[in-house]
Parts: sequence; C-alpha cells; structure tokens
Amino acid sequence: MKERLLKTGKWTLLLCCILTCSCKEQQQQKPTPTYEAMTIEHTNRDLTRKYTATIKGRQDISIYPHIAGFITELSVNEGSTVKKGDQLFVIDQVPYIAALNTAKANIEVAKANVATAELTYKSKKQLFANNVISEFDKQLSKNKLLTAKAMLAQADAALINAENNLSYTVIKAPCNGVVGTLPYRVGSLVSASIPKPLTTVSDNSEMYVYFSMTEKQLLGMVREYKSIDTALVKMPAIELFLNDGSLYDQKGKIESISGIIDQGTGSVSLRAAFANAGRLLHSGGAGVINIPYTKDKCIVIPQDATFEIQDKVFVYKIVDGIAKATMIAVFPDHDGKEYIVEKGLNVGESILLDGIITMRDGTPVKVKSVQPNLEK
Repeated sequence: MKERLLKTGKWTLLLCCILTCSCKEQQQQKPTPTYEAMTIEHTNRDLTRKYTATIKGRQDISIYPHIAGFITELSVNEGSTVKKGDQLFVIDQVPYIAALNTAKANIEVAKANVATAELTYKSKKQLFANNVISEFDKQLSKNKLLTAKAMLAQADAALINAENNLSYTVIKAPCNGVVGTLPYRVGSLVSASIPKPLTTVSDNSEMYVYFSMTEKQLLGMVREYKSIDTALVKMPAIELFLNDGSLYDQKGKIESISGIIDQGTGSVSLRAAFANAGRLLHSGGAGVINIPYTKDKCIVIPQDATFEIQDKVFVYKIVDGIAKATMIAVFPDHDGKEYIVEKGLNVGESILLDGIITMRDGTPVKVKSVQPNLEK
C-alpha cells in the first residue's frame, strides 16, 4: 500500500513539473506586440502667435470749446461722417460780436491818440529848437507819443483776441472722421472746463490696432530679424479676428514697436494699421491679432504620440526594441494637433505612434511600420 502511494506521488510530481515547463514555454513563446512608429526628421512649420488687441481710430480727437456760452446750433448727429472743416456746433455769438465791435472802436481811439501825440511831439521839438521850452518838456511829449503807440498795440492785440473768440463760436471738425456721442444739446451752457467733451471725432479711414507681447517674445523677434527696424520692414502682413470670431477681410502691417518695456506687466506695446474703407472697424473695439512666422528645421510629432505626467510631456522612444519613456520639451505655440519638440529627441530616432495609453516603460516592442515625419 505504501509502495503504491509512493509511486502515485512520484507520478503526480512529475506531471506537475511537465505542466510547469509547458506553461513557461508558452509564456516564452508569447509574441512581441507590434506598433507603428515614426522616424524623427527635420521639417519646417508655419505658425501663428495670437495677441488680444484693442482698436482705435487713427485720430480720436475730443472736441472742447475754447470759450463759454450757450449752444445755439447743433449741426451734426451722432455717427455722422464729417470732413475736416465741417461745422459741428455754434455757440451764442452775440456777446463776442459786441466784444469785437468794442475792440474795433478801441483801435480807432488808440489811432487818434497816437496821431495827437505825434503832432504834440513835433510841435515840442520845434519849440525846443527855438529855446522856448526845456528838454524836459520835449522828452515828456515824446513819452506820451510812445505811450499812445503802446496803447494802439494793446488795442490791436485785443482786436485779434476778439476775432479769435468770435471764430471759436463756430466749432469745426479738426479732421475727416465719424462723430461720437453728443452729451450737450442746444441750450446747454458749455465752457473749456466742462467734464465731458462736446463730442469726439474719430478718423476711421485707417484704424490702429494696439497689442502687447512679452519681453521674451520681443527678444526672439529681434534675434530673428537682427533689429527692430528690420523687423518692421520684413515682418509679414498680420490678420485680425474681430470680437465675433470672424476674420477681418483686410490684412494689416505692424508700424511701430515701443522702445519701453512696462515694468508692471513685463510687456512691450505694438501698433498695427488696418485699412477701414467699409467702416467695419470701430474705435474702442477689441479683437485678436494673428502674427505668422516660420520655424525652420524643427522636430514635429503628433500630440497623440505623447502623454503627460504632472504637466511634463513624454514619448515612448524605441531603443534596441524596447519602449523607453522619454521626457521632452515642447514649443509653447501649437495648433492642438502637433508639438514642436525643442529638447529630448534627435534626428534619426524613432518613437511609438500608437498604443501609448497601455504602454509601459521597458516593454519590448516590434515595429510594424515606420511613418516618415509629418509634412505640411
């Protein structure tokens, strides 16, 4: 009985060993998974940078009166298109016409006083030559003549001032443009110290679009074009997206770059000009500027071939048939589909394109097909 049990136990142990070896062989014979990969090459990419922007007229001129008075005539409406020199307002002219007439009368009085003083001085000089009067009397008459001439000069100045004041009663457009709001109407008392302007005239034949870029971006642009002046000449035309998301049908040109960096924001201001023949752009509006640029000889990979861990971007690089998780540094500007790799990959290396979600670092892989670098 004991011998039978011993024999049975031996056969059972032998069977377990055979099954174990068979399982190991099956595991060893499990095929290595195959994946698509991409070989890293250099390529070029056309990119755009986006900047929020504010829109202003070429000239936004606030209209204030030079003089005080009641508005007697309002010659325009809000939103009216005006040309330089067109009449906008008329301020009560009666007191200023009276002041001008007074100034003219004073001129005549001053002229008469000068004529009288000249006659007196000529007479005194003759009397002095005949030893009838003293040097003091002659000099006194000369001084009176000089005083009369000074009074005439003052009267002339008062006349000019009165003429100017009368001309200020008619307020005209300082430039071609569009009239803004009209907070004051006929009968309103206005003066140079009013809190709000009479209106604003915006020259909107060409609009200025203002936006800012960081100091780092400015330095990169200067390095690319060698100088700011060269950049202003050679930079390509830019696009403007309006507040409703539509693309403005005219392209603009960057005209100026501020030479001062705002210490509070660390940014520099730029100004672009856009034609506005259709008057679609309005002063005070907002939009987004798109600046195109080209990045040469860069490494481009699809974003689907990457994964992130704690805001770090990784790819699976294929090294001797093993998938190695490799951290890469990517360019901040991208289109949501591709990354431009700045560090972590070199030309000639290969990365996995699929199986990224389930892949583990150190997994043996077999490349099914190698896709060339993306081209556009």
